[in-house]
Amino acid sequence: MPVTVRIPTPLRRITDGKDKVEVEGDTLQSVVDALDGAYPGIKERICGEDGDIRHFVNVYVNGEDVRYMDGLGTATKSGDEISIVPAVAGGR
Repeated sequence: MPVTVRIPTPLRRITDGKDKVEVEGDTLQSVVDALDGAYPGIKERICGEDGDIRHFVNVYVNGEDVRYMDGLGTATKSGDEISIVPAVAGGR
C-alpha cells in the first residue's frame, strides 16, 4: 500500500489541484522520486540542486520533522502520512 503525501497550496498546480496524493516508496527519497515521476517538476520545488530538502521547505513523516530523523533517507511504510510545508516568512 502507498503512503499519502499532503500537498501544500502552492504546489497543487503541479498535482492538478489535488491536496493529497498517494505514491509508493520505502524512503522519503523514493517517495519524492515517485512524486516527481507522477507530477514532473515537483521535486525541484522540494529539493535544491544539491539534492537535499530546500531550507525553506519542511517535510514531516507522521508529524515528525525529517530534519531530526534521517532526512531523505527517512524510512517510510504503507499508511504513513507525509506533509510538505513551505516555510512562512513575515511577522512584525
